[in-house]
Amino acid sequence: MISDEEIIQKFRKGESWAIQTYFYNYLWKGYRAFDRRYQLSQKENLDFMSLAHQYAIYLIEHDWKPLEIRSSEVSLRTWLIGGFRFVILDALKWYKKEYGSLTFEDYLRSFDISDDLRIPFNRMVKDVCDNMLTDQQDRLVVELILLKGYKGIEVAEQMCVSPSSVSQRYKRVMDTVIAPYFRKNFDMDLDEREMLSEWDSDIRHSTITEKISTIRHPSITEGIILMSQKRTTPEYITELQPGEIFVFGSNLKGMHGGGAALVAYRKFGAIWGRGVGLQGQSYAIPTMQGGVETIRPYIDEFIQFATEHPELTFLVTRIGCGIAGFRDDDISPLFDKAHTLENVVLPRGW
Repeated sequence: MISDEEIIQKFRKGESWAIQTYFYNYLWKGYRAFDRRYQLSQKENLDFMSLAHQYAIYLIEHDWKPLEIRSSEVSLRTWLIGGFRFVILDALKWYKKEYGSLTFEDYLRSFDISDDLRIPFNRMVKDVCDNMLTDQQDRLVVELILLKGYKGIEVAEQMCVSPSSVSQRYKRVMDTVIAPYFRKNFDMDLDEREMLSEWDSDIRHSTITEKISTIRHPSITEGIILMSQKRTTPEYITELQPGEIFVFGSNLKGMHGGGAALVAYRKFGAIWGRGVGLQGQSYAIPTMQGGVETIRPYIDEFIQFATEHPELTFLVTRIGCGIAGFRDDDISPLFDKAHTLENVVLPRGW
């Protein structure tokens, strides 16, 4: 039986039978699921071939590399359909302009088509329920509808209340708690830039118009730019060599759902549910629990760890400067002691 990795290589070689058998046939399953929900085939330019070709062009332009960054637990079929989901949702956004009937709830429910993607999503929702919903009826409504898939009228029967009461409660919790939580913590918007962030941030290479000189450091696959005799972390890291550690900003719950944390989870061994320290070829520094002073102890702990492990090279990303909302000037002073360590590489300007 042909492996997923072999299929990708056949895609890359342009073998038409493989592209037809695996690429288009896989996407067709996803398209049918979305067609039932959004009546795609009835809308101009939202037919299957138009959307599938759009996805294919994107993958070809990037040499099919977005298919190689999935975690080992996710099959190629699931990953392809998951990526196609973003293409479809983005096309619907364009079609509906101001989203129209495409609500944030629809976006969240789109995880239903992939069991592999649904598992971490359910964990996120459960975490929200456990930590942000104090009303037991609110929690029950969200869990029954969003996690277990019951209809509002079925929930109403179980709770012995009216369907309209359940509907109003569910809408209020979604609008005031669930949707804002996902937007804030996991960058789940439908604009084009975020739509492709799961792959695009992994495969693009940073470009510097004026390179004084470039050195090929043995611990960095894409190279480190030597600018004014100071090494800096590449803007986009696609691979790690043995001994390299990808340092990223996390949350204490270890819910690696967006930004560099998602890259660490999908590619570099970050463990779901672990928000601090070394895991695989990545190192998590919590940045979403409060102000700058709450981050400092974790950075000091990281610097001490790096000092004790000179055999490792730590590539520090711009932790805290993405979803967490801090500025470079807020975070970079916390790494002052790291400048003396040869095995810690910091972002440009830090």
